[in-house]
Amino acid sequence: MKLIVTVGMPGSGKDELVEVARHMGLATLKMGDLVRDETRRRGLPITNANIARVANEEREKHGPGVWAQRAVPKLIETKMLVDGCRSDSEVGIFRHNFGDLFVLGIFAPPEERYDRLMRRGRGDDGATLQEFFDRDRRELKWGIGNAFALCDGMLSNEGSLEDFRRASRTKLEAILDSED
Repeated sequence: MKLIVTVGMPGSGKDELVEVARHMGLATLKMGDLVRDETRRRGLPITNANIARVANEEREKHGPGVWAQRAVPKLIETKMLVDGCRSDSEVGIFRHNFGDLFVLGIFAPPEERYDRLMRRGRGDDGATLQEFFDRDRRELKWGIGNAFALCDGMLSNEGSLEDFRRASRTKLEAILDSED
């Protein structure tokens, strides 16, 4: 099995990469969906504060790799992209369960990420610059910087959407071709 795991700050372009992967025929799993599903299961509205609380509570109760552990049983396709790894613990769980793993980092500057999140307007994105910085600090506290340090490759998302989509497709094709 070829597993590609993405690491990127909110608004870096992970959702766009998922769409490119889907168009290429890869199965995808968004780890954030696991958190949103748990938040809904608890009967809470999907807000930045609720998502953060649920994610933190589960990490404190079950350990920093809880979301990766919950993702593993869902990873059944032969070629798959998992979106949104948040820590080196999660990377470790994926590496332990899938030897053929490629960790792909996505970088975008904070100003561009903030603008994208404001345009996207998803309920858990927050609405203010302060919420944006609070969310970044939360992600860093969870260990996303350590996950970035374990990346096998990087994509930069500082240009146009079409440029990023082209670069994403090229990178995914190269990763998949490297297994042959």
